[in-house]
Amino acid sequence: MAGARIERLVTSGQFTLDGGTWDVENNVWIVGDDTEAVVIDAAHDAGAIARAVGGRLLRAIVCTHAHNDHIDAAPELSARTGAPVLLHPDDLPLWKQTHPDRAPDGELADGQRLAVAGVELTVLHTPGHAPGAVCLHAPRLSALFSGDTLFSGGPGATGRSYSDFPTIIGSITERLLTLPGDTVVHTGHGDTTTIGAEAPHLQEWIERGH
Repeated sequence: MAGARIERLVTSGQFTLDGGTWDVENNVWIVGDDTEAVVIDAAHDAGAIARAVGGRLLRAIVCTHAHNDHIDAAPELSARTGAPVLLHPDDLPLWKQTHPDRAPDGELADGQRLAVAGVELTVLHTPGHAPGAVCLHAPRLSALFSGDTLFSGGPGATGRSYSDFPTIIGSITERLLTLPGDTVVHTGHGDTTTIGAEAPHLQEWIERGH
């Protein structure tokens, strides 16, 4: 049996918050092997995600946070596959803006470990972009799934409701930049990066206050 691998699917849709709407492309990450997998951020297109999972057992649909563009396809994907939707409870107010009549199936907690295909994903609570934002660290894959907390070029946006710039800087400094420098950062949008590539720019981010 092949070992665990990381697959990327890009889906397109819209992000809506605070009365504004923007066209976006999202990264959907699938971690698993030939028999089982987890999906990180079920964005926009449940059918496309289900096809990418194929006949594998989907163990969980993990939400890095509850902005609509990261969770809009989660209930449908859950209905198709039977997989539970997992979310940090601090993001329930955001979740309810998109899915008022369908709660997540389970909670994510800091330090929680999710097992799939012989690897563990450790939940890191990294608020700032959203109160319940999390990243998932898979040491055996030298991988971090950062959602919208850390991108190639800096931290996630903090200019809208439920976000806070000092908080996201604290999360990145204390929880992410302490990881090995060769850890590959698989982001919620756009290109991957590494912890080592982003760490030297911390002071620049703080001075920009972006």
